[in-house]
Amino acid sequence: MQSLAGIRILDLSRLLPGPYATQWLADLGAEVIKVERPPEGDATRWMPPFMALDAERFEGAIFWRNNRGKQSVVLDFFDARGRAILLRLCEQADALVESFRPGVMAQRGLDYESVRARNPRLIYCSLSGYGQSGPYRDRAGHDLNYLALAGILKLNGASATAPVLAPVQIADLAGGMSAALQISAALVERERTGVGKFLDIALFDAAVDWMQTVLGACFRAENENPTRGAMPLTGAYPCYNLYETADGEYMALGALEPKFWRAFCDGIARADLLERQFDADCIAVCAEIFKTRARAEWIVFAAQTDCCLEPLLAVSETLTHPQVMARGLAHGAGNAPRLGQDTRAVLTQAGFHAAELDALQAAGALGAAPDPTI
Repeated sequence: MQSLAGIRILDLSRLLPGPYATQWLADLGAEVIKVERPPEGDATRWMPPFMALDAERFEGAIFWRNNRGKQSVVLDFFDARGRAILLRLCEQADALVESFRPGVMAQRGLDYESVRARNPRLIYCSLSGYGQSGPYRDRAGHDLNYLALAGILKLNGASATAPVLAPVQIADLAGGMSAALQISAALVERERTGVGKFLDIALFDAAVDWMQTVLGACFRAENENPTRGAMPLTGAYPCYNLYETADGEYMALGALEPKFWRAFCDGIARADLLERQFDADCIAVCAEIFKTRARAEWIVFAAQTDCCLEPLLAVSETLTHPQVMARGLAHGAGNAPRLGQDTRAVLTQAGFHAAELDALQAAGALGAAPDPTI
């Protein structure tokens, strides 16, 4: 899909949320130039788990997954020379994404007002933990902190256990998706107005927004707090629950609508359960039923019975699942760039001459020359 073909994004962000946002834009056809500060660039390049790209080159799996098809420019834009280069690149860009703590870019003369003076059409997206305002504006945080304050972590887990960490970074990914959506919308708006805008995206905001169903229930119940593992879709209903199989694996039953519950009951020949779809006491009954068959048998049952029943897969099983393969989800197109591999090409396109680039390289503004073997 090339909906954003011809759009140039300068990505100054690091780690997960910003690169995830710009990966969405790259997948939609935008040209994404990843601007990385020397000497190490994006830290996820060097974070485990690692994946082997060839016999000699290894890359952080998180970096590879979220930077496919992008270009990499090494530039110390906190240095005066690097700042001047970045501002020059901004003149030819459609959007800029940064993920520093609020105020950092302003201290370097790279805030929205400074950049807008060079390019009024630029969309400037600041992606931070708690946003550009509020008492937590300058507070450091990571995904689990945002999920904790949003009320998600306290509700994550079974009712008889302590809260558990989420298996994926929900706030980081939700915030990145929000940034991609708002940048895309701002590009559409710019077609009408002719000017860019500033976007204040907070990962915490995204986490709170993803609590839609829980917050709605809390409001209706006059601030009565929901209970971990006992909400309608987190363990309260037999028709929407996880069940262990005879071989110690698990199945996910999502027979929420009556027609699916009916199909399940018919399939197991238990008409007596038809009226017990939302009866908590029926959970134990269903648990015993699921323990009568191994996972493979339930998978066959699920293929023959339209009742929203699927196995809980290990990640390796997900990667080889026929639906994942058919949709091309296991491997995205393109490779992640080597650190700084496109520095000279991008800056040459921006109007810098070879002598200028040699001088900047020697002064350290462009970091060390990239090693083509790594």
